[in-house]
Amino acid sequence: MNGEDPAERPDYITAVINGLERYNPEAVGTLETYLQEQCEQKFSDCNANRTLLKLQNHTCFLQPYLLDISPTKKASAELIRKLCANLSSYQLNPDRMKDEVVTNILVKAMTNFPSSQFTLALHLINPSAASSGELHEAITKLRSLNSQLQGAQYADFWADLDGDDLCADLIADVSGFEDLVRERIASLVAQAFREIQLSHLVSWLGVNEDKTRKFITEVAGWTIDDEGIVKIPANPDNEAKKSEIREDVNVDQFARVIRRAWEETV
Repeated sequence: MNGEDPAERPDYITAVINGLERYNPEAVGTLETYLQEQCEQKFSDCNANRTLLKLQNHTCFLQPYLLDISPTKKASAELIRKLCANLSSYQLNPDRMKDEVVTNILVKAMTNFPSSQFTLALHLINPSAASSGELHEAITKLRSLNSQLQGAQYADFWADLDGDDLCADLIADVSGFEDLVRERIASLVAQAFREIQLSHLVSWLGVNEDKTRKFITEVAGWTIDDEGIVKIPANPDNEAKKSEIREDVNVDQFARVIRRAWEETV
């Protein structure tokens, strides 16, 4: 799970991502609506979201390639010229870049830890637009939270998230954000452990023991013994693998060993 591409993507979104529409600022509305669907339906399409960020933050560089175009490509050239003109106009209207859209994209990317999705999105944001004001404050907070998730500092993450008004505002549009994070943590735990202390999971999941027990049994499908040890079923990632050491001996090497043993005997 890295959120790059969803299991299913609408054809019209694929057309935007892979076609000339990815240069058309009129596609912003379509991609913003799709982002809202991701926030509401708990899935991620980081590829589409990066396309939206590019439209919001970058100028069109196609114009230099239109200086010498054959007549057979006249229609395509005209379309590209229109897109470039529209995008140039778009760049002169910074109000098209909505802080809420930017932060929602970053929050969605953050739920795909550990991965580079957050960093990839972050580097597409116009530095001048995010260097001050509320967006700067929001990005600074999200970078800190993402760093904690990437570094498996889960207890610190929940401590910073809990009771922080700015954090509450930033994750408000992403339905089930905390559940998504807990499920991702559980997935990573299942890749690394067969057994783990319940107390560790209480800290990592950021809820009390009763809620942790409920999550473990009902969501993760694990079991807890009387001593507070959480049992995680074997899977290809957490199952111990035997280390096989293979030494190949060719005929000549084997012959030398036999000869030496015979000579020592004689």
